[in-house]
Amino acid sequence: MKRIVLAGSTGSIGTQCIDVVEHHKEEFMIIAVSAGHNLARLRSQIETLPYLQMVCVANEEDAKQLSKEYPSLRFCHGEEGLLQLASMQDCDLFVNALVGFRGLHPTLCAIEHGIDVALANKESLVAGGELVKKALQDHQVRLYPIDSEHSAIFQCLQGNELKEVHRLIVTASGGSFRDRTRDQLEDVSVDQALAHPNWKMGGRITIDSATMMNKGFEVIEAHYLFDLPFDQIDVILHRESVIHSMVEYQDHAIIAQMGTADMRLPIQYALSYPQRLQMYNATPFSFLDYPALHFEPVSFVRYPLLKLAYEVGRKKGNLGAVMNGADERAVELFLDHQIRFLDIERLVIDAVHAADYIEHPTLEDLKNSDRWARSYVESRQEGAH
Repeated sequence: MKRIVLAGSTGSIGTQCIDVVEHHKEEFMIIAVSAGHNLARLRSQIETLPYLQMVCVANEEDAKQLSKEYPSLRFCHGEEGLLQLASMQDCDLFVNALVGFRGLHPTLCAIEHGIDVALANKESLVAGGELVKKALQDHQVRLYPIDSEHSAIFQCLQGNELKEVHRLIVTASGGSFRDRTRDQLEDVSVDQALAHPNWKMGGRITIDSATMMNKGFEVIEAHYLFDLPFDQIDVILHRESVIHSMVEYQDHAIIAQMGTADMRLPIQYALSYPQRLQMYNATPFSFLDYPALHFEPVSFVRYPLLKLAYEVGRKKGNLGAVMNGADERAVELFLDHQIRFLDIERLVIDAVHAADYIEHPTLEDLKNSDRWARSYVESRQEGAH
């Protein structure tokens, strides 16, 4: 049985990961989890995970209380607790479903301890791609993508050589405002931005989908996951979100991975690779439900944060950490009704352009860049109105 440590167990990816494990009890066991502040869901998970040994929560008080309730388990908290989970020596696979920049250090920690990583934390590669890439090479471990787009590319590459690839084609839904002009975005509401046409996701990723920042992050992730230059990574608008991404080879054959919008598929593939296990409680894809599929070009003028991501990705250094930190804080401010929707773009772009560039940052440099970007956005939010 594959022994799994799951960071971010109470979020969307985490809960679906547990569902996959529960349907394949002969294949997987979860030996440790981390959660933030959703203690009710965490308690429910503790009750249903028979092999659990260690649990990490956000703060010390919760850890102390839970240790009284579950004396047979070990509890830890905060960043140090996450690093304890990421370095468990009886772990076969570290599943990183954390949200935000805080997921970078645990990813590096797991790799440095020789543990394979199934990655749903975009920030690990957006902010720390060069550090993660070097760690993977130094410690000879594998990184398996969980994002649907990268899982699709990973699946389309099976049986072929990377040198035969002409380009990667990452599909994008276009987000909540894909049919609006930029002029129509000036006064959109938070509720409107959260109404994604195809997916039900968390607040930040839904807003990032609307600004296309999320797709920019995925372009940078693809660069590091598949070791291809940015000139060979394209984004195309695909409203139905049926084709999750494609690979075009040098003979112009295109292989696409398609299916229903069920994140358990990429999660299960990352857990079970190279096997394909049966998917339970899922509706098979039917072509008859989609008699037509549509594709459109993506405009950098309409989506300037996607353009910014290509620029940041090519320049590397600490700018990925700056861009992500600024975006995390700007989206929080928008969701809190403190800035307007288009202010997100302006603040993120301004932060990247104002940041001091560090060509070869350390982990500490990236943490400082993340903090600086958040502070910069906060200091400029008044002028954003």
